[in-house]
Amino acid sequence: MRLAVLADIHGNLPAFEAALDHVASQRVDRVVIAGDVVVGAPDSLACWRLAQSLACPILRGNHERYVIDHGTPRAPAIWTTAQFAPVHWAIAQLAPADRAALAALPLSLRLPEAPDLLLVHASLRSDADTIGSYTPAATLAEMFPDPAGDLPRWIIRAHNHVGQSRLWGDRVIVTNGSVGLALDGNPTAQYLIVEQRAGGGWALHHQSVPYDVGRVVRRFQDSGCLAATGPIGRLFLREIVTATQQLVPFHRAYARWQQREPVSLDAAVERFLADPAHGL
Repeated sequence: MRLAVLADIHGNLPAFEAALDHVASQRVDRVVIAGDVVVGAPDSLACWRLAQSLACPILRGNHERYVIDHGTPRAPAIWTTAQFAPVHWAIAQLAPADRAALAALPLSLRLPEAPDLLLVHASLRSDADTIGSYTPAATLAEMFPDPAGDLPRWIIRAHNHVGQSRLWGDRVIVTNGSVGLALDGNPTAQYLIVEQRAGGGWALHHQSVPYDVGRVVRRFQDSGCLAATGPIGRLFLREIVTATQQLVPFHRAYARWQQREPVSLDAAVERFLADPAHGL
């Protein structure tokens, strides 16, 4: 079996289309989408429609949860602020039926024909867990509870946007690259092909597909997305163009600054972009 695992598309239609064009030449048996189809670049609805047209398994990511839970008692108050403007932009595109379909997506996937493989967005515990080479084994055990003793040996996940493999005892945790929001310094559409080996286990093939980044920049401007999503939209666009982390370090810096003195979101983004040390 040969699987193509795509994840973290984030409304980036040109990157998604480029990745699927590449997949079409790879003789895969199945495509799986491991979450975060929506929110980020301008085209959440178009990416969701394209994902649905593939008739493939789709997992729910944390950005689907933002869209699903927004406006409900589960949503924190901050979700109504300009810090979540890209979520508001995505929600405006999606009909109630789309949001209901997102809510029905599974959180994990095990294929009957591949019993040694588990697919999740971030972990079994949470759709927002981060895993790095430094994550303690005890923390991994909390992220992947195994009360029945049948946790597969191979775990494919997404969420962190940088491809890597992590050994955990006799298990292998593989993190996908991101289709629409790569963070390894290469602004390409990144995905994973996993191929069953005759002797057992899986061979890993991380894919990096060039696409028209300029087309995404134009979509931010021409669609009105950049104007509507404001400073956070600027950070999403910068992340796409540079393939470097902007949003997470900004939110951490902004929280620190607000503890010291009142600062507007616009002023905070300007400060963040102007200062390589991010005001530390």
